[in-house]
Amino acid sequence: YHAGPYEAPTGGYARFFHDAGHTIALPRFTGRDAPMTFAHFSDPYADSDLEVGPFGMLQPATEAEPVTPDVLFVPLIGFTPALDRLGQGSGHYDRWLAEHPPRLAVGLAWDVQACDTLPTEPHDQRLDGVITPTRMYGPN
Repeated sequence: YHAGPYEAPTGGYARFFHDAGHTIALPRFTGRDAPMTFAHFSDPYADSDLEVGPFGMLQPATEAEPVTPDVLFVPLIGFTPALDRLGQGSGHYDRWLAEHPPRLAVGLAWDVQACDTLPTEPHDQRLDGVITPTRMYGPN
């Protein structure tokens, strides 16, 4: 994801993996009711290949090549040490992960977003790990 002002930053990760030769992709929406897809993100240093999407977030331009990622860095509002995730409430990542198994889903968060418990529903997809500025959470 391309982090908004209140989300854990992703730019350093995008630049690191880009420089290591990995293909970087970001979520893209063709409309507010459209499913989330992913497309190639070629410029993690200047965002020159991004445009504002229907939710007001930067996303790959229409002509960017579609990509099906193997690893997702996932935004969140809260998470538990058991790797439950509370997102923005639209379910885009839950639906995408359910439709594209097996994929590795890693949440990026601030330490303050850790919660003892969260309300979960049957469709919620558990994360494979969470990275905060001070630690990494994962299966024991």
